[in-house]
Amino acid sequence: MKSVVAFLALAASAAAFAPAAKESVSTALNVESTEIGATAPLGFFDPLGYITDESKFERYRAVERKHGRVAMMAMLGTFVHNNKWTFDGYLSPSAGLKFSDIDNGIGGLFQVPPAGLLQILIFMGFVELTWWPATKLDGDYGVRLGKINNWEQEPAKELRQKNAELNNGRAAMMGILGIFSQELITGQSLAEQASSLNFAPY
Repeated sequence: MKSVVAFLALAASAAAFAPAAKESVSTALNVESTEIGATAPLGFFDPLGYITDESKFERYRAVERKHGRVAMMAMLGTFVHNNKWTFDGYLSPSAGLKFSDIDNGIGGLFQVPPAGLLQILIFMGFVELTWWPATKLDGDYGVRLGKINNWEQEPAKELRQKNAELNNGRAAMMGILGIFSQELITGQSLAEQASSLNFAPY
């Protein structure tokens, strides 16, 4: 009898130090919120399970959208600069550096004087903090181009155009990554590879 009492007392004391059971909280993601961006053939693609709740999904979607927009601008800049469409005049009059003197590809970035790079960074910070703030996670800054994206009058356009933006941004991110990679490997810009028909990965 004493051994039974001792065992029960030991079990009770051990239970006192056991972690308290946590209240189960549902963090399931609302399926409706994933409709934008979940397009065929992959649909809602999260194989590693990073997205666990609404707030995380909203932030990750905003990051994806912003990176996609930057990548699309980068791709546009690549096509423009590789076709030698440049501004007339001087990028840096004091250094005698013209816009046309800047090389195509990644190397051109390092030819821009430090003062020029600083101006670019300051402008980017201004846009990021005031004009199109990063805190606005839905990415809609109220820019309307007439009937092109009059979502208030034609709501059906909104889903299609937001999906198109995300998919184009995803393609642009892969595209600019590929252009950077091939230039680092081959030493040729996109225009140089195209003109020499050198599309081999070496």
